[in-house]
Amino acid sequence: MENPTFEVKLELIDTYKFTVDFGDFGAITTDEPAPLGGGEGPNPSRLLAASVANCLAASLMFAVRKFKGDPGQVAATVKGGLERVDGRWRITQMAVELHLGNASASIANLDRVLSQFEDFCVVTQSVRAGIEVDVRVFDSEGAELSTTE
Repeated sequence: MENPTFEVKLELIDTYKFTVDFGDFGAITTDEPAPLGGGEGPNPSRLLAASVANCLAASLMFAVRKFKGDPGQVAATVKGGLERVDGRWRITQMAVELHLGNASASIANLDRVLSQFEDFCVVTQSVRAGIEVDVRVFDSEGAELSTTE
């Protein structure tokens, strides 16, 4: 499939609250936090952060499995940083921690996995043009395996 596309529909419910329709995948409610909105759902900044972390986690799992490894129960945490740029709030940085569910010693070709998994992440590589994204990978024993800053 050349140049695939996707579609997501939004509809205003009230004030800053929207229904985001993912078609066959259902819908979610988004909202801005107070004082603009009622905080009844994640705001676009949190959705972007979730997209970056989700994509990186999936890319890490893909890279491990590509070499017939078992990543175990992968988990991710992402923290975003906001700064005023030309007087407007902008997301200027995200820090993602990825945690593999298995010890590094049990994952084959881990050096190759860690050197390439971020390149598989469509979302992170797309947003990096304007937002710094730092990535740290840990194994199930808490050992830090990789850092991209």
